[in-house]
Amino acid sequence: MAMVCLTDFEKYAKEHLSKTAWDYFSAGADECYTRDDNLLAYKRIHLRPRVLRDVSESDTRTTVQGTEFSFPVGISTTAYHCLAWHEGETATARAAEALNTCYITSTTSTCSVEEIVAAAPNGYRWFQMVVYQDRRLTEQVVQRVEALGYKALVLTVDMPYLGKRHNNIRNQFKLPPHLQFKNFNGLQKKQATVDPKAYITSDPSITWKEVHWLQSITSLPIIIKGILTKEDAVLAVEHSVQGIIVSNHGGRQLDGTLATIDALIEIVDAVKGRIEVYLDGGIRTGSDVLKALALGAKCVFIGRPVVWGLVYKGEEGVREVLQILKDEFRLAMTLSGCRNVAEINRNLIQFSKL
Repeated sequence: MAMVCLTDFEKYAKEHLSKTAWDYFSAGADECYTRDDNLLAYKRIHLRPRVLRDVSESDTRTTVQGTEFSFPVGISTTAYHCLAWHEGETATARAAEALNTCYITSTTSTCSVEEIVAAAPNGYRWFQMVVYQDRRLTEQVVQRVEALGYKALVLTVDMPYLGKRHNNIRNQFKLPPHLQFKNFNGLQKKQATVDPKAYITSDPSITWKEVHWLQSITSLPIIIKGILTKEDAVLAVEHSVQGIIVSNHGGRQLDGTLATIDALIEIVDAVKGRIEVYLDGGIRTGSDVLKALALGAKCVFIGRPVVWGLVYKGEEGVREVLQILKDEFRLAMTLSGCRNVAEINRNLIQFSKL
């Protein structure tokens, strides 16, 4: 079957993953309202295309943190890629390298950061992390990825505890014994054995002062992932971070929050261009990408669709997912009268009155 759109990959993945794995990747918190509204929110936003604009040539390129990408879609942090494809995150990294875009590696990847870098040596990567109660463990992880050439740290701030994901609880989900969190192998820990959940969530006592602590132990830019309000966006600017990812963790943490595209406007307006603002959650079409950029996102990131691509054909499947989004974005952009990303602005947008 020809894969025409991202929902084709979703259908394939649901049919070919085990129920437990599918439930893990698709899970939302509680009643999954936020997970589902991340998608529905784009349907409430309408485009106001301009015509007769000479779109015979178009350019989807953009820059993120000063680096040029082929189009403004990157790969967001998701865990356990080896559940979806035997090569796991190494296949994801090669696909991102091939499409010249950013891949945010998860702390809880099932391939090590060394394996990922070896698989795609010329790829552009950020590393997603949390601050652990064991600060020495956190510091070792930071030193490890900085030495490997990662370009930024993505500090996830919305996981002091795990959200309640009903099917994962019913399935008693845990990582299969043949897989492991390889990024913690060989590191010194306060305890010889650590509950795997301790690698996933952050120290619940952390505050903004830990941002300064991170800045003191690394020269890498700090991107904060999990901002949903203008108040926290302003604090991020005041604490000299280099970027914000507007994210509700794919609806997997606190149910009932705003969809990320709905939270984006007040954050962009509060930041006033002082740092770059990105977004994840709910991106399924090129027109979704266009709407996010029109509302002020510099770049968007996708999570679950990458997993679906892995299930389909590994690296090739992820390439197809990214290429479809790139082609759809180019088409949406030109049909709206924009020849490049610089011409995308809020005048393209009208919100539904319903």
